[in-house]
Amino acid sequence: MVLSKRRVVVTGIGCVSPLGNSAEETWKNVRDGKSGISSITLFDASTCPVQIAAEVKNFDPCDFGIEKTQLRKMARFSKFAVAASIQAVEDAGYTRENFFETNSGVIIGNCVGGMDVAERSLVKFVQTDFDYSRIPPLTTPLMLSCECSSDVCMHFNLHGFSRAVNTACASGTDAIGNAFDSIRLGRCDVCLAGGTEASIDFFDIASYYQLSALTKTCIKPFDASRDGFVVGEGSCMLVLEEYQHAVNRGAKIYAEIIGYGSSCDAYHITSQRTDGSTQALAFEAALKEAEISPEDIQYYNAHGTATIVNDLAESNMLKKVFKKHAKNLSISSTKSMTGHMLGAAGAIETMFCIKSIEDNFVPPTINLSNPDTEGGCDLNYTANTGFSKEISVATNGSFGFGGHNSCLILRKAD
Repeated sequence: MVLSKRRVVVTGIGCVSPLGNSAEETWKNVRDGKSGISSITLFDASTCPVQIAAEVKNFDPCDFGIEKTQLRKMARFSKFAVAASIQAVEDAGYTRENFFETNSGVIIGNCVGGMDVAERSLVKFVQTDFDYSRIPPLTTPLMLSCECSSDVCMHFNLHGFSRAVNTACASGTDAIGNAFDSIRLGRCDVCLAGGTEASIDFFDIASYYQLSALTKTCIKPFDASRDGFVVGEGSCMLVLEEYQHAVNRGAKIYAEIIGYGSSCDAYHITSQRTDGSTQALAFEAALKEAEISPEDIQYYNAHGTATIVNDLAESNMLKKVFKKHAKNLSISSTKSMTGHMLGAAGAIETMFCIKSIEDNFVPPTINLSNPDTEGGCDLNYTANTGFSKEISVATNGSFGFGGHNSCLILRKAD
């Protein structure tokens, strides 16, 4: 039996980011080309090799309706996810009570879980001569990547499927893609999906630095002087819904998801194939599912990490997939403003695609003063200033350590 593929739309958006604690504030600052990167305040970074990050600012979980009694049982990445989910559910026109009544699920992408919790617990353990009794009892559950989806379900009293996706920096995109598949196949009518991350701690920053992945100044995607990314944090959650289900209740529809694809480089644990050939497989699968041609796409939100290999591989991938149209495609790396939000990156960049479609606007890649044309980065990356453009179809790409690649294609709502 062949299952019919149902249409899937986005009806709610929630966001906690370095550029604002709502989708509206975040998008406004992205449109304006503002940077969310500043000196680290979450820990004493005076001896850390990198002293900048893209932190979430002025965040109080209670402002979003999270009970104080629950906070000690939640890691920072989970608090972000619940706060963004509350916003998304409300934005979709649901309440905490009636969202429980829907045939729903939760899928959230995350990379490292509660690494900040693990670091604090390990420091206590070591500083007390390995006295295990000083390890906080909730260390293990707060470390788990799946804690975020469980906490969202507990907040809304949801009893449908609850999953955490970890495909490194493609996690957020894959979580939305998995939710898209679940609705299309009839496993649920509504799904909360997105990504969350909170890994601005000494150990994580130093570990990325040891990989030669971080810059000490600013993130400059596709620039000839690029030298790495800046670690960001936050969460973006979307309410995905079966089209007719959304229409029947009179929901606002932001955009329709029409294609999802994924692939694996099967090449290296951190690096990518610079020819873009295996990354292209994810895009080709998404295009096939969407039943559109590359020429139908006007905007691409790039992974754009400002590392030498990623930016070259991504540019080559676009040339392979889009061919002559690659030169006409409007591209931007919003990581230049948000930093690299790791497991949440693909989710917030999906939101930027939706907002680009809604506003007919291409956001900028800031800090791009000298495109690396000689190094193969010779496409239209929207340097420093965004602009208005009719956008009916947009796509984003995410590429994670281990060769995890994924792509979503979104179309303007009917």
